[in-house]
Amino acid sequence: MRFILVDRILDMVPGRSITAEKTIDADADFFEDHFPGFPVVPGVLLTEMMAQTAGKCLDAEKRPRGKAMLARINSASFRSWMKPDQVAVIESEVLNNRDKYATAKCSVSVDGKEVSSAELFFTFVPNEVFAEDYRDEVLESFLAGRKTSA
Repeated sequence: MRFILVDRILDMVPGRSITAEKTIDADADFFEDHFPGFPVVPGVLLTEMMAQTAGKCLDAEKRPRGKAMLARINSASFRSWMKPDQVAVIESEVLNNRDKYATAKCSVSVDGKEVSSAELFFTFVPNEVFAEDYRDEVLESFLAGRKTSA
């Protein structure tokens, strides 16, 4: 399994809010053990979906502070389950957006029902730390499509 937990961005206001989606195929190997006979997406992956989505929203501003990285989970709640092949809709609202940190309120819904939510804290890692050829294909695809349709 690749650790890219956002398939596509549906809507975004850079630095403020974002809506994205992710489907995890039934053949993902962790479903065999989580849980046998009742396969569900682990809560840690739901949280990572929210973090990656909010991070893309922050990174879309292209500010010189670096790439947004999850530094702390302030709170997280899990209300229901996401099963294999279901489409998760991930929403994030940036609450604070400073030069050194940001916070976001996020949620994951399946079929219109909220399955998890979290309040997340981000710091920023300098761009020089990443490989020169690093690219965020999901974010680049959304931004390119937005520019051509405007």
